[in-house]
Amino acid sequence: MAKYEIVVIARQDISSAAAEALAEQFSGVLKELGSEIIKTEHWGLRSLAYKIKKNRKGHYFLLGVEAPAAAVHELDRLLKLNEDVLRHMTIRVEEIEEGQSAILTSRGERGDRPERGGRRGDRPERGDRPRRDYGDRSDDNQEDAA
Repeated sequence: MAKYEIVVIARQDISSAAAEALAEQFSGVLKELGSEIIKTEHWGLRSLAYKIKKNRKGHYFLLGVEAPAAAVHELDRLLKLNEDVLRHMTIRVEEIEEGQSAILTSRGERGDRPERGGRRGDRPERGDRPRRDYGDRSDDNQEDAA
């Protein structure tokens, strides 16, 4: 049997519990068809890169499975029929990574980033910068007024 990673994006207006129940439902279908579920991750409600069916966000989850091709085709068919699923992607992989995926580990590393500077880093404040020399502009303005 081949190994697959399946990422599913569900609609934003369903609850997190309903999204996890959806993942359990699809896992159950795969188990009935002779597959082994190696990994299940719920990535939570995340912003989409662009609107999909009037949704700006979606519940993401990942399934790592070892399954026959017929089971993957049946799951693909069911994902297309389900109204709560916005998008899905199935990829055949050599090995399914142990531990958390890169999405979940990057979420925890956000605190490691350096803090952003207040006003564009090391730029001096406005009062500390020398003014530009515009020459005799004040004389030009006086001639126009006369």
